[in-house]
Amino acid sequence: FFRYLATGDSYTSIANSFRIGVSTTGNIIHETTSAIWNVLQPIYLPTPTEQMWKEIGQGFGDRWQFPGCISAIDGKHCNFRAPPNSGSLYFNYKKTFSLVLLAMVDHKYQFVLVDVGAFGSASDAGIFSRSKIGRRLAAGTLNIPEYHVYEGVKLPYVIVGDAAFPLRVNMMRPFPGTCLPPDEDNFNQRLSRARRISENAFARLTNRFQLYNRTVMMMPQRFKTVILATIILHNFIEKTRRTDYYPLPIPPEWIRRRRNRASANNVPLNPPLWYGCHGSQQAIEVRNTYTRLFHAERET
Repeated sequence: FFRYLATGDSYTSIANSFRIGVSTTGNIIHETTSAIWNVLQPIYLPTPTEQMWKEIGQGFGDRWQFPGCISAIDGKHCNFRAPPNSGSLYFNYKKTFSLVLLAMVDHKYQFVLVDVGAFGSASDAGIFSRSKIGRRLAAGTLNIPEYHVYEGVKLPYVIVGDAAFPLRVNMMRPFPGTCLPPDEDNFNQRLSRARRISENAFARLTNRFQLYNRTVMMMPQRFKTVILATIILHNFIEKTRRTDYYPLPIPPEWIRRRRNRASANNVPLNPPLWYGCHGSQQAIEVRNTYTRLFHAERET
C-alpha cells in the first residue's frame, strides 16, 4: 500500500513484486485507504471548532503576518485516466484528465477542510461555490468566530485565496493590477505570504506521495478515497514531525526596489475594469480596513 502511494507504480508492477494477484493488490489498496479515512479522519482531520479557528488565526498572525486569517484556500488537479464515456468532464486547462482537490490549509501546512471529486473542467471559484465548504461558509455553519480585534478594530476572520476566488466578507483576494498604490501593494504582499501556504502544502503532499506525479489508472470513486487517505497521512506527518520551517518577513529594501522597477516601466496605476470579480460593499470595506491597518503598521 505505501509503495503504491510513494511511487505511483501500476497494480501489475506491485503485484509482480509481491507475487500476488493484480485484483488482490487493488482490493488491498482500496480497503486500506478506506480504513485510514474512517479511523483516522476524526483524529487528524476533525471538524474545526470555534477554538481551533481562533488558534489558527493567532498562528497566521504570529507566523505569516496576517492576523485573523483562518486558512489559505486553493485547488489542485490530481491526474488520472478518465473513465469511459466521460467526454470532457474531467479534461482541464492543463490538457490532462483530473479530479480536483479543494483544500483549506492552516498556518502549519496541515489541511483543515477538503473537498475531493470535482470535475477537472471546472474552475476553482465554481468548485468552491458548489462545494460543501462554500455552501457552509455562505450559510455561516463552519463554526467561525464572529470577529477578532486587530489594532483596536473589530474585524471578521477571513480565508485568503488567489484571484480565482470571490471577494467576500470572510474571504480575501488580492487587489487586481500590476502597479498599485503602496498600501494596496503592501496588502497584496501580506495576503500572498499567507496564501502561498496552501501551495506549499500541496507541494509537500506531492513530494511525499509520488502518486500525484503519475497518471493514476483508477476509477474516480476509488481515486477519491486514495486522495483522502493521503490527506490524513500528510496531516499525521506534519503533526508528528520535530522540525518546522517558515521564512522571515520580506525585507523592506526588496519591496522598495520592486516598486521602483514597476514605476520605471510606466505601468498604469488603475487596473482594467474587467480584471477580477467585484465583491459586495461590505467585503470591499473589510479589505480596505485590513489594507489601512497593514499600511499603518508598516509605516510605524
